[in-house]
Amino acid sequence: MNLRTSFKAISVASMVAISGAPAVADGHSKDIVETATAAGEFNTLATALTAAGLVDTLKGEGPFTVFAPTDAAFAALPEGTVDDLLKPENKDQLTAVLTYHVVPGAVMSGDLSNGMTATTVNGAEVTIMTEDGVKVNDAAVTTADIAASNGVIHVIDKVILPPM
Repeated sequence: MNLRTSFKAISVASMVAISGAPAVADGHSKDIVETATAAGEFNTLATALTAAGLVDTLKGEGPFTVFAPTDAAFAALPEGTVDDLLKPENKDQLTAVLTYHVVPGAVMSGDLSNGMTATTVNGAEVTIMTEDGVKVNDAAVTTADIAASNGVIHVIDKVILPPM
């Protein structure tokens, strides 16, 4: 079974949005939001999740896989982009960007193959490349497989934007 088929199977089987590993069984007590917040390098992501009303979702049962951009990744966006996205009138656009960083099911780095695609919670696909390091679209994975009670986090160095 290829990863694309696996993603579809996970999505159908779980019928939930966003991914995560069965970390509770492995003794991980913090959920994705708590794990990211404790890391200290995802303050902008946490602010954006709150503005989009997605915190409770990512604290939910999951499982979820989150490609998490760091504060530096958000800072690299054109000036004013983050401020504009955080405005209440842009909540739908912010939600679309954030849900493009989430895949249903627990996807660990060992599950990845070069050129695979995955459908995000947003509904659009991301492409995973594994040659010369792992990339999600054009964002490099800088830290992989951070387990949480309801999923897994892969740290990325850029904010990935959904297709228009």
